[in-house]
Amino acid sequence: MSIFFKAPLDVEIRLHNEEKRKHVDVKAPQGRLERLPIYQDGETVKGTVTLRAKEGRRIPHNGVKVQLLGTIETHIDGVNSDNFLSLATELAAPGQLTHHETYPFEFKNVEKQYESYRGKNARLRYFLKVTVSRKSSNEITREKELWVYQISSLPTPQPSSGASSSNGKNKATAPSTVKMDVGIEDCLHIEFEYSKSRFSLKDVIIGRIYFLLVRLKIKHMELSLIRRETVGAPPNQIVDSQTVVRFEIMDGAPVKGETIPIRLFLGGYDLTPTYRDVNKKFSTRTYLSLVLIDEDARRYFKQSEIILYRSSIS
Repeated sequence: MSIFFKAPLDVEIRLHNEEKRKHVDVKAPQGRLERLPIYQDGETVKGTVTLRAKEGRRIPHNGVKVQLLGTIETHIDGVNSDNFLSLATELAAPGQLTHHETYPFEFKNVEKQYESYRGKNARLRYFLKVTVSRKSSNEITREKELWVYQISSLPTPQPSSGASSSNGKNKATAPSTVKMDVGIEDCLHIEFEYSKSRFSLKDVIIGRIYFLLVRLKIKHMELSLIRRETVGAPPNQIVDSQTVVRFEIMDGAPVKGETIPIRLFLGGYDLTPTYRDVNKKFSTRTYLSLVLIDEDARRYFKQSEIILYRSSIS
């Protein structure tokens, strides 16, 4: 990736074997797609920085450095930025640049404790920043962003909610089913049962909806995946909910004892892992939402959180 300045200096930041590395297309705030190289926790970040002076020009400077930064930006009463990672390497001592110079850099085995994220009111990013310090002018800086994935073989455990279970290390046990009830006393009782509450981003939600009591005139039923981003803390907390997908799973009046099977493939949707209070700045959670609408347009609904995690880069 080349980044060109106006006079008097050109800068190029290149990562080692970048063309062979897997990339991800990420939507920028302006709506365009950016293609960014993927890194993982503990992986070394290395490459080169090339500075090019305009032909015949001498560029005095007070030194050149490259930094690897991890930053969380939140939008509450303006943009607030906090660094959780800051590494630096000096590339050149003060001097003059008369032609092009290339400097190698390497940040070994970097701990990248969070996954990259771009939401509506929060952004978590990793980037390289090159700074050319100058006496008589403003310093020259340029950036190159990386995209970090956190790969989990097992999802982050959920807090206990009363019921508990224990598995031996070498003992295979079937995951407990999760039940979500929608009901109105003596009028409606629906049970939504699905296989587990923790899913990889490429997983399949398999379940069923069972009608135990129906004394209302139900017109249709919808199932949705809702992503909820929470930024900050009360009283200045901002919550944004986005429906990732909504589809109708029933049209017409059900009867007592009827069962509707559910099979929802997550791999086809733009989902992110579950983020819980990242650096005390933001959280992102995903919910299954079941909505019933009767003939008088009244809505009955229930939501249940599911935990999402990334099991591979692809």
